[in-house]
Amino acid sequence: MIKTTGYKGMLLAVIIALLAASTVRAEEKPSAAATPELAPSALSAILMDADSGTIIFDKNSHAKLPPASITKVMTMLLIVEALDAGTLKLTDKVQTSEYAASMGGSQIFLEPGEEMSVEEMLKGIALASGNDASVAMAEKIAGTEEAFVQMMNERAKELGLKNTHFVNCNGLPADNHYSSAHDIAVMSRELLKHEEITRYTGLYQDHLRKTSDKPFWLVNTNKLVRFYSGADGLKTGYTSEAKFCLTATAKRDNLRVVAVVMGEPNTKTRNNEVSQMLDYAFAQYTNHPIFKTGDTIGQMQVNKGEQAELPIVAKHPYSVLLKKGTPADDIRHELRLDGPLQAPVQSGQPIGKLIVFQKDRVLGEFDVTAPQTVERAGWWTLLKRVAGDLFD
Repeated sequence: MIKTTGYKGMLLAVIIALLAASTVRAEEKPSAAATPELAPSALSAILMDADSGTIIFDKNSHAKLPPASITKVMTMLLIVEALDAGTLKLTDKVQTSEYAASMGGSQIFLEPGEEMSVEEMLKGIALASGNDASVAMAEKIAGTEEAFVQMMNERAKELGLKNTHFVNCNGLPADNHYSSAHDIAVMSRELLKHEEITRYTGLYQDHLRKTSDKPFWLVNTNKLVRFYSGADGLKTGYTSEAKFCLTATAKRDNLRVVAVVMGEPNTKTRNNEVSQMLDYAFAQYTNHPIFKTGDTIGQMQVNKGEQAELPIVAKHPYSVLLKKGTPADDIRHELRLDGPLQAPVQSGQPIGKLIVFQKDRVLGEFDVTAPQTVERAGWWTLLKRVAGDLFD
């Protein structure tokens, strides 16, 4: 036993306490290091489960940064939404304006007055990152690029994107044009709800003008679709200001993830770090399916609507993310609809939430929208409905 008194004793006690504290901190380091440092070279990064939106990894993901051609994720989202709404068809012809043809940077070298189908333009955007094709499609949908950019910003607000503002539809450098890794992941996730988009973003190569004397070979700027197992999108970006950016998605078994990096120093580092992020997700996580695309989720009652009741059908997969090895017992879901709904109801209008629980803990919440527009019923329809109820 060491006996000490006075000043020397106090000093020794302090030294012992400091040594003990440093030992505790040293013992705590291994647990802190259990999660690997992902995307060390990126200015900003995020890793997200595509189905549930659960964030697996985050690095400065809300920082406002120039997104370069990742801007085209929103451009493609508005294109596929127009296709779904029936206001646009893949076979529709798109004529190239002088302005669209004047775009520099990545392009498919459209000539003024040249026509291509919507599908060909979409390939030109998804694979070759065509700035000219993006403007041509913007003009096709909205009349002018300016009007289309307004649609982009309105859609960003609808998605709750707080750190995004668009000035153009292709990502060419412009003042006040910015986004964040988090916002890009959210818009990428929204785009992936339209499962047909990966028919284009997942292609490694294709051709335009196949039957002309000027065929154009398309090679995907996202090399992961060729070299990473399960990768099928989404979009690269580069400018001297933004550096090298990428929003990538891959699917293995029933798990699809989105990885976004911004401000990488070069393509090799960008692709390596995104691959490591995807590897980590697939090694550590799985998901538990709730509904698959096409499943009936529930019924929607509409007071005074042309249709009094409509089935709510899953337009995309619903699942929750689980760490591998986590028991999937006692997982249940509840459909909570806002009600009663009164006609008219617009297609896509929020009408409630699907909430997934494990016992009493909420694992995930999903917005549920109206499957179609329901107009207010006429008086004759309402009269017949009341009469039918009386004599049932």
